[in-house]
Amino acid sequence: MQQDQHSELENRRPLKVRQSTLVHRIARWLAQKSITPNQISILSIFCAALAAICFLFVPEFNGLQQVILYLFAALFIQARLLCNLFDGLVAVEGQKSTASGELFNDIPDRVSDPLIIIAAGYSVICVGYADILGWCGALLAVFTAYIRTLAVSIHAPANFSGPMAKQHRMALLTLACVISAIEQYGFSHDYAMLLALIILNVGCVLTIWRRTQAAYRHLEK
Repeated sequence: MQQDQHSELENRRPLKVRQSTLVHRIARWLAQKSITPNQISILSIFCAALAAICFLFVPEFNGLQQVILYLFAALFIQARLLCNLFDGLVAVEGQKSTASGELFNDIPDRVSDPLIIIAAGYSVICVGYADILGWCGALLAVFTAYIRTLAVSIHAPANFSGPMAKQHRMALLTLACVISAIEQYGFSHDYAMLLALIILNVGCVLTIWRRTQAAYRHLEK
């Protein structure tokens, strides 16, 4: 069990928030409940789906309703990240690691990222190609994770570097949601989300390059 937990921690992205006393208290509280880390991982998909629904409904409304939808999308994106944070901590704090834990750690992320990013593309109406940016961003986001897992499978270190790793993508879209809410309230346009999607795509390409280069250098040294 201890070896499984050690392996799980090694394959987790390094986050400073994991060192927070409050975060560990919440994790211990959750660990005492009849909640499994795998259930928390699956819950992250539902949070991502709710964020996606908010994005998809943005073009159907105007004014204050759009503001509310953007803010709820930001809230659900952060809820998804909290699930990603606590599933691993509960596994360690409550000694609830399972042999299948790595599947539940990885697969929900491969579903959640595309749900959020694709839907964000459909929320933009100021241009006709934002949906393409959403689909491309989702594909690139999944590919960044593929490079990381491929590197581990060929005995290179797990690489969670950016500039557009998962936490960076979600932080970017959360910020874009808040700015878009302000935009809709004051100016009735959605350029912030469009710009965020462009940055996300470019950032993912750079991330793929950096991770591939790091794996190559490790294997060739």
